[in-house]
Amino acid sequence: MAENEITFEPDDRYNAFLTVCNRVSHGKGKLAGITVAVKDNISTKNIETTCASKILKGYVPPYDAHVVELIKKEGAAIVGKTNLDEFGMGTTTENSAFGPTLNPCDTTRVPGGSSGGSAAAIASGMVRMALGTDTGGSIRCPSAFCGIVGLKPTYGRVSRYGLIAYANSLEQIGPMARTVSDVSLLMQVIAGYDRRDSTSYNKPYTHTPKADIKGLKIGIPNEYFGEGVDPKVANVVKDALTQLEHLGATTVPCSIPSMEYALAAYYVICTSEASSNLARFDGVRYGPAADTKKSWHDSYQEVRRAGFGTEVRRRIMLGTFALSSGYYGKYYAKAQIARENVRKDFARIFSEVDVIVGPTMPTIAFKLGEKSDPLSMYLADILTVPVNLAGIPAISLPCGKVAGMPVGIQIMGKPFDDERVIDVAFAYEQAVK
Repeated sequence: MAENEITFEPDDRYNAFLTVCNRVSHGKGKLAGITVAVKDNISTKNIETTCASKILKGYVPPYDAHVVELIKKEGAAIVGKTNLDEFGMGTTTENSAFGPTLNPCDTTRVPGGSSGGSAAAIASGMVRMALGTDTGGSIRCPSAFCGIVGLKPTYGRVSRYGLIAYANSLEQIGPMARTVSDVSLLMQVIAGYDRRDSTSYNKPYTHTPKADIKGLKIGIPNEYFGEGVDPKVANVVKDALTQLEHLGATTVPCSIPSMEYALAAYYVICTSEASSNLARFDGVRYGPAADTKKSWHDSYQEVRRAGFGTEVRRRIMLGTFALSSGYYGKYYAKAQIARENVRKDFARIFSEVDVIVGPTMPTIAFKLGEKSDPLSMYLADILTVPVNLAGIPAISLPCGKVAGMPVGIQIMGKPFDDERVIDVAFAYEQAVK
């Protein structure tokens, strides 16, 4: 074996990986010799990229995503592609066409989603870091359920070039790891301007975490501790807030009235964008070859019916309906108004506080198969989707346990204030080590 090669043998118990690179090389740089997993909706040159969907089985991209280029340049050893909810649509990683991922903390439970494979790979110790994506909580949810750290950066701070699109205006690639320091290190590598992404900002991240939060003002939204949130989870997070107060921060109660409409607005917007983005998978450009002897309409339907799973088809239909003639104004236009109200609420609160803190998820990880009703699954996203609607940064890190399962605390910041979010998380992590 060459001097700069690593042999990787994953633990198959968790079904965290869809593709494994058994012998991988690493170079010199900030990530030299560090094992990194990449979520399977991020393009990797010459490595199969499926989005956990039958329709992309066998697809091998001819190029790397921008973030993959960057981590390779810094010497990372990319050991494989991780499992996810198909096209990122889900909260449990049960919607994968290649079987669910299991939670390393309790294999009878889900790891969260949609970046469940990345979270499980880290939590089980198979890799040190991973790339995930977050459209409505898909980095923060599995981070909370698996007891790791995950950052959803400010929208536009990390290039989305090479990310297979689900909902462009909401999704963001971000770092996941076991510690805040490692999340910060990976963020140093992947953040920055990319001309190939029209939403990219020239905001590189060069920060080293600091544990001093004396004088920090923390907003505590009533809505994050109200109806639907398990009181035991809420109490664990309140204990963590007490710890932050002991470190010199002050807490201020606040309210996000637009939370009442945030979840509905999110699902109208994300399904509408999904309907448009997934139209390209037609058996001509992508997907298994269509039957050219049949009419275009029939073959198109056949390819998509066979290639897409139930949840993806459901979201495409919801989005197509919301965008259809006569309903666009009733649903999509109103959802955008609600989104703007969410953004304004956050801006108002951030004029008075430095960060906002609450639980990441309203409950601990669900049992496998527990959330069979789509509506109950969507409701689980209530505490994470407002961040994506507003485009602000947020991090989840473990703050305790309920019934032996991890609970995540979510720290939200002003746009492009990812550094402060990292500092608050680091201060808490260092205090409770």
